[in-house]
Amino acid sequence: MNPEVRQALAIDRASTPAQRTVDITTTGARSGQPRRIETWFYRVDGQIYLTGRPGRRDWYRNLSAHPSFVFHLKNGVSADLAATATPVTDEAERRRVLTEAVADLNDRRDPTPSQPAYSVESWVAGSPLMRVDFDD
Repeated sequence: MNPEVRQALAIDRASTPAQRTVDITTTGARSGQPRRIETWFYRVDGQIYLTGRPGRRDWYRNLSAHPSFVFHLKNGVSADLAATATPVTDEAERRRVLTEAVADLNDRRDPTPSQPAYSVESWVAGSPLMRVDFDD
């Protein structure tokens, strides 16, 4: 992996939303057709993860059925990285990663009574979570 790609993947809590925004191209679970969406990624303890708000997500269903996908960097570095997704089902890993993701999201928002902070417990209970490993 070249140094620019490594740098783009080396996000942390200080990274901007643009720096963590990528596209992913999955294979449709039922259709078998390519599906490209924009999403954020997180890096926790040097490992890349994809997650989202609690609820069902098509990208999660697609990656569960077809774990090979393309991770498209697009902020300052343009690269299409072949990757493999693995669902994270271990409770301790889910809690560790999602605690970081929720803290990051809560740090970025303006707290208002109508918009309560995100709850780690609701994310652990119901958010999709995939570990991303890049193919060599």
